[in-house]
Amino acid sequence: MDEEVHYSKVEDVVGSHVEDAVTFWAQSISRNNDIMKIGCSLSEVCPHASSVFGNLDPKKIYGGLFSEDKCWYRCKVLKIISDEKCLVRYIDYGNTEVLSRSDIAEIPLDLQFSSVAKKYRLWGLQIPSGQEVTQFDQGRIFLGSLIFEKQIKMRIKAAYQDGTVIAQAEYGSVDIGEEVAKKGFAEKCKLTSSTDICEEKKSDPGQLVLRNLKSPIPLWGHRSNQSPFIRPKNRLSGRPSVDLKSENDAGNHVALPKENLAVGGFNLGSNVSLAKIKQDQKLIEENEKLKTEKEVLLERYKALELKVEQTVQELQQEKATTMDLTKHLESTLKTCVGTRMKNLAAKVEILKEIRCVNVNVHFGNDLSDAIQVLYEDCFTIPASLNELEIIWAEYCLAQEKIQTCQNVNEGNILIAKRNEVQQKLYMAVEVFILEVDELPLNKRLKTLQDLSASLEAVYGQATEGTNSEETLKKFYDWKRNKREELTSVRSETEVSLQHLVTWFQSTLKAFDLSVEESLTSEDTIGNIDEILEKTESGVCKELEISLTEQDDADKEITLNTYSQVVQKIRSEERLIATVQSKYKDSVEFKKQIIECLNKSPNVDHLLSIKKTLKNLKARLRWKLVEKNNLEESDDHDRSEIEEIKQEITQLRNSVFQEIYHEQEEYEKLKSLVQKWFPELPLLHPEIGLLEYMNSGGLLTMSLERDLLDAEPMKELSRKRPLVCSEVNGQIILLKGYSVDVDTETRVIQRAAAYHRAWREAKEESGLLPLIFLFLCKSDPMAYLMVPYYPRANLSAIQSSMPLTLEEALKVMKGVAQGLHTLHKADIIHGSLHQNNVFALNRQHGVVGDFDFTKSVSQRASVNMMVGDLSLLSPELKMGKPASPSSDLYAYGCLLLWDDNVKSLLCSLIYCRSSVTAEQVFNAECFLLPKGKSTPNSEKDTEYTPKKEEE
Repeated sequence: MDEEVHYSKVEDVVGSHVEDAVTFWAQSISRNNDIMKIGCSLSEVCPHASSVFGNLDPKKIYGGLFSEDKCWYRCKVLKIISDEKCLVRYIDYGNTEVLSRSDIAEIPLDLQFSSVAKKYRLWGLQIPSGQEVTQFDQGRIFLGSLIFEKQIKMRIKAAYQDGTVIAQAEYGSVDIGEEVAKKGFAEKCKLTSSTDICEEKKSDPGQLVLRNLKSPIPLWGHRSNQSPFIRPKNRLSGRPSVDLKSENDAGNHVALPKENLAVGGFNLGSNVSLAKIKQDQKLIEENEKLKTEKEVLLERYKALELKVEQTVQELQQEKATTMDLTKHLESTLKTCVGTRMKNLAAKVEILKEIRCVNVNVHFGNDLSDAIQVLYEDCFTIPASLNELEIIWAEYCLAQEKIQTCQNVNEGNILIAKRNEVQQKLYMAVEVFILEVDELPLNKRLKTLQDLSASLEAVYGQATEGTNSEETLKKFYDWKRNKREELTSVRSETEVSLQHLVTWFQSTLKAFDLSVEESLTSEDTIGNIDEILEKTESGVCKELEISLTEQDDADKEITLNTYSQVVQKIRSEERLIATVQSKYKDSVEFKKQIIECLNKSPNVDHLLSIKKTLKNLKARLRWKLVEKNNLEESDDHDRSEIEEIKQEITQLRNSVFQEIYHEQEEYEKLKSLVQKWFPELPLLHPEIGLLEYMNSGGLLTMSLERDLLDAEPMKELSRKRPLVCSEVNGQIILLKGYSVDVDTETRVIQRAAAYHRAWREAKEESGLLPLIFLFLCKSDPMAYLMVPYYPRANLSAIQSSMPLTLEEALKVMKGVAQGLHTLHKADIIHGSLHQNNVFALNRQHGVVGDFDFTKSVSQRASVNMMVGDLSLLSPELKMGKPASPSSDLYAYGCLLLWDDNVKSLLCSLIYCRSSVTAEQVFNAECFLLPKGKSTPNSEKDTEYTPKKEEE
C-alpha cells in the first residue's frame, strides 16, 4: 500500500474480499469516484493495448481481463506459474486469479497509482496454530458474513511493513473481532507496540494466495443496495446470480450488478443486533443450497433435452433408411425371379468348370498317386551289391598295404594276395554289372525327378520331418473323409438340379396353348420355391467345398505327407546314385583289369623316352663343345657357327619336347598308381615316379643347367644365380638355390605345394606359374624355371608410367585372387612386395613366387619398403608369427598409390583379423563399369608413396 497510515484514525469501508478469519480486503467509501474512473479508462485503453511479453515486473500495475465478466481491472503479478500462466491480484478489490499472458495488458502511467482496496487485519487476534482446514474455511465464511458488502468502521491501530492495516472493525454496535473470537475461529494474541508491529517479518503472500485459491468462500446474498466498492463486476449486464464454478476458478471474486453507485446505498441501521446477523447468515446458506439444487436440475434438464434431440434424429435416420429399403425391395421384387435364375445359372456354369478341372491337389490325390508310385515300383538294392562292397573293401585294404610297403620281397607277397582278391573282385563286378544292366535305373530316376518337380511346383520346398506311418494313416483317413463329404454333396446337387429340370419340363405344358389337356396351377407350379431353395443350397455348398482353401489342420496333414513323400524320393534317388556310382567304378575296374590282369603296367615306354633324352642331351653337349671350339679358333667360319647354333636350337627344342612327353607318361603312370597299381614305385624305383609324384609333377630329372643357353641377370638379383634363357620361343628365368640334403627336401615340398595351388585354377589362379624344378648333379644347387616378364613388376611400372585407376583396380584384383589361392591352400606368402607383383599387359595382376629355401617366418622377417611405407605389418614387428592378415597388410600398402580405394584400405589396415583375401577379391571397388574406356596417357597423376603416418 502506498498511502500513509494514520494511527487512531477512523475509516468507513466496505468489505470486498476475505482471506481468513482475521484478514480481509476493503474499499474506502471516499474513493467511489476513483473506482468509476478506473473502470471507464481501462475499458477504453486495454482492448487496444499490446499484450505483455518478456519478464513481468511484480511492482508494476497491469490491466487484467477478469474471466467472469470479461472486463478489465488493474492487477499486479504475484507469481509466474509457467511461460503462459501468471497469478495476479486485482489491487482495487483484493481477490486473485490465474491469467494467461494474452489476458494481461500494459496500461498508461496515469493509471499507475495506489490501489483502492486495502488489506486489513483484526486487532489483537490471530489464527490458532494447528487449525484444521475445515475450521479455517468456516472462520473465513463467518467473517465474510459480517463484513462482506457492509459499511464498517475501521479504527486504525497499527500497520505491517507489507501495508496490512491493523484495525478494530465495528458493524453498528457489533465488534466484529469479538464475534470471531467467540466463535473460536481466532484467538487473542499478545499486543505489541506499533513499532514492533511495523517491523514484524512479512509473511509469504504466495502461500496465502494459493491457500485462498484452494479454499473459496461461499457467495453472500445480493441486496438491492449493493455498492460498486466490491469485487470486479460485470459491466455489461447486472446478473443477480453468480456462477459458483467461475468464482472458484477465479480466486473467490464475484460479479455484481451495476446499480446504486452513491454512498447513500449503504443506509444501514446503526443498531443491528447479532441475532439479525445470524439470521442473514442462515438465509445466505439456504439460498446457496437452493441455487446448487437449481443448477443440478438445470443440468439434468439440458441432458434430457439433448437426449430427446438425439433420439429424434435417430428416428428420422431410421425412417429414411426404412424408406430407402422399401423402395429397393419394391424394385428388386420386380426382377426377383430373373435375378435368382441368372445367379443360379452362373453358379452352375462355374460348377461345371470346377468339375472339369482336376481337383486332385485339393484333396491330396497327387500325394496319394505319388505314394502309390513310390511303394508299388520301389527300387530295391541289387543282391550282388553287398557282396561286391565287402570284396571291394578287402581289395582297397590290400592296395593300401602295397602302397605303404618299402621292401620288394614283402611287396611281392602283398601283390600276390592282392591279385587273388582282384580275381574275386573281377567276378563280383561281372555279376553286379549284369544285374544292374537288367534294372531300369535311368527310367526310375527320371520318374522320381519328374514326380519331385511336379510336387514341388504345388507345395514348394519341403521341410525336414520324421518318417512315420502315423502320418500316412492320418492322410488317408483325412482324404477318405473329404472324398465322402464331396461325394455326398455332389449327389445332393445332382438330385436337386434334376428336380429343377423335371419341373421346367412339366411347366411347359401349362404355358403351351396348343395343349388341350387342362392343368391347374397347383399341378404345374407346385413347390417351385422349395425346389429352387434346395438347388441353390446344393450348388453353393459344392462350390464352397471346391473353392475354399484348406484350413491349418488340412495344410498340416498335407504338408507332413508331402515331406514324407519327398524324403522317400530323396532316399531312393540316393540309393540309385550309389548303385550308379558303384556301377561306373565297376565298369572302369573291369576295363582296366582286362588289360592288366595278373601283370603290372609297362614302363618300357617311359624308359624309351628317357633313353632318347639321354642321346639328345649327349648330342646337344657335343654340339655346344663344337660351337665353343669354333668360336675360340682364330680362323673360324661364321656360316658354320650359325649352322651349329641352329642345330643346337633344334636339339634343345627336341630335348624339351621329349621332357614334355616324359611328363605325359609320368602322369599316366601316376594315375595307374593312384587307382590300380600302387606297387609301381616299389618295383621300378629307377624311373623316379615317387619323386615326381611328391613334387606334384614339377620335378624333372632330365633337365640340366648346362643344356640351356643362359644369360646372367645380375641387375635382377645379387643374392642367388639368376639367368635368362629361351625355351620353345618363351623367355624364361632360372632361379638358383643353394641346397643341402635337408634343404633340398623342403624346397621340393614348398615348391610342390605352391605348384598344386596353381594347378587348381592355372591362369585364373592369380599366381606366377612354375615350369620346372630340377637339381644340379655336379653342384648342390636347385633350379626353378619360371616365365620372365621384363619390366612388368609394379616397381618398374610405377616408376615409368603409373597405372591408371581402372588398370590399377584390374591388376590388384588379380593380386587379391592370387593371395586367395595361396591362403585357400594354407600357404602364407610372407614376401609380398612391389618387385614380385606383376601387371601383365597392364591389365592382369599375378603374385610372384617366393624363396622356397626359407620358411614363412624367415620370409616375413625381411622389412621391404614401398616408398617410405614399411610392408611389415605391426604384429610382425612385435614378434608375432606371419598370417594371412599380414599378407593383406602388405597388399593394402601396395594399394596406396591411389586415393579411390580408401574404404578397402581402412578395412585392410584396421579390420585385418576379420577380412579374408576372398572378401578383398570381391570388394566393391573392383567392380569396374562395363564398357568404360581405359585412359592411356602420360599425364596421369604420378605415383606418390603415402607416408606411414597418413
